[in-house]
Amino acid sequence: MNRPAFTLGVEEEYLLVDRESRDLVAEPPADLMPTLSEAIGMQVSPEFLKSQVEIGTSVCTTPAEVRKELKRLRGAVADVVSGYGYGFIAASTHPFARWTEQHHTQKARYDQIARDLAAAVRRMVICGMHIHCGIEDDDLRIDLMNQVTYFLPHMLALSASSPYWQGEDTGMASYRLTVFDALPRTGIPDSFDSWQEYQRVVSRLTDVGAIEDASKIWWDIRPSVLWPTLEARVADVCTRMEDAVALSALYQCLLSMLFTLREKNQRWRVYPRVLTEENRWRAQRYGATRDLADFGKGTMVPMGDLADELVGLLKEEASQLGCIEELLHVPQIARRGTSSQAQRQAYEEARAAGADHDEALRMVVDYLIDATMYEVKS
Repeated sequence: MNRPAFTLGVEEEYLLVDRESRDLVAEPPADLMPTLSEAIGMQVSPEFLKSQVEIGTSVCTTPAEVRKELKRLRGAVADVVSGYGYGFIAASTHPFARWTEQHHTQKARYDQIARDLAAAVRRMVICGMHIHCGIEDDDLRIDLMNQVTYFLPHMLALSASSPYWQGEDTGMASYRLTVFDALPRTGIPDSFDSWQEYQRVVSRLTDVGAIEDASKIWWDIRPSVLWPTLEARVADVCTRMEDAVALSALYQCLLSMLFTLREKNQRWRVYPRVLTEENRWRAQRYGATRDLADFGKGTMVPMGDLADELVGLLKEEASQLGCIEELLHVPQIARRGTSSQAQRQAYEEARAAGADHDEALRMVVDYLIDATMYEVKS
């Protein structure tokens, strides 16, 4: 079998905020999206809520190319929205916005989703990051999906950026998934023996009229509906651009490593879904601050140690793919902390300086606006 291309594409969802109130922009002007489209083209699109926008990189060969694309796209979005008195944040929840005050985008697909999913989808004031990796062969895409699912909780833990919800600290590192899991067809998927088995499952759902097509399947990882890619959807959107780049490198290297094992007639063990879901919950709850279960060793391992182990496991693949620098950033995330930890630190510093609760949350938004653009401005 020919080696897959392992090309990369990253989609990020952002929240638009008013620079004065720091609240979400529930009703942006009608010309905002056309202005964004004029500046960015088809790489920007509206999302389910009017207070959201989504960008998507072009097809990239390396994480270094992903960096250039994200830097350009984040910068372009900032340039446009600043003209309206807005900023934007790369975070999976807003610290204090109310979901009851948001409005969904008027579009046939979104109108149908709103009707079908009722209050469960109206609460979706959340953003995620989706990483596509190019794998041309259908059966190989399913085989690698089964194996790489083990590492999805690690990606979630390293990306956690949603500790606050409607003005309260949830105690979670990724509250986004708590909200998202209210939708059907989410979470860790079953394992499939082949592309044909996966297609049969999709056909069962479409034939009975439960869904129109596979785009209504929102698992943490899935074969893309539009492209020959394997789409990891588990991650929170990373506030720091370099963290997003590192996760794209991690995902690309993992899939490359699994293919290399296959060429040696080896594979990563596929564990029961209930075990992976336990690690998923731990990543939701603690992010990178605690440990995940290592089911091979039969013990809990701190996330920092797991990040170091991943680098050791993937270093050869990273060398071949030309992304050593980006992969080496993964343990730095674990040591420095994710956006969730930084947001809580910003809140505590504001409170210590005399701010009340509401003002401290507004200062968290200020932190997020600045941190979203850290590496973009450099």
